Amino acid sequence: MGNAISACMKKYVTFAGRASRNEFWYFYLFYIIMYAIGAGIGFAIDSQIIMYLFIAPFWLPCFAAGARRMHDVGRSGWFMLVPIYNLVLWCTQSNSGTNKYGNL
Repeated sequence: MGNAISACMKKYVTFAGRASRNEFWYFYLFYIIMYAIGAGIGFAIDSQIIMYLFIAPFWLPCFAAGARRMHDVGRSGWFMLVPIYNLVLWCTQSNSGTNKYGNL
């Protein structure tokens, strides 16, 4: 889990390349946990700004990981914008070997 999070943070705004299912979903879980912590603290002190301070640094890496995940299944990163279908692609098994977006 830690490797997936650190891999996404190292590729902070890298939209090129591929991201495995594990890398994407562990980073997304980390994002949800940070959101929950920020929301909890923000609710406790009655200020939503705290929640945004917790999650704002992870917006770009989350989009970048999503685009790389789309690349991993052989689709353009723009497919992230298609509701429901993006969830199907995020859960789809990776293309083995090399595709036009690189090696896994």
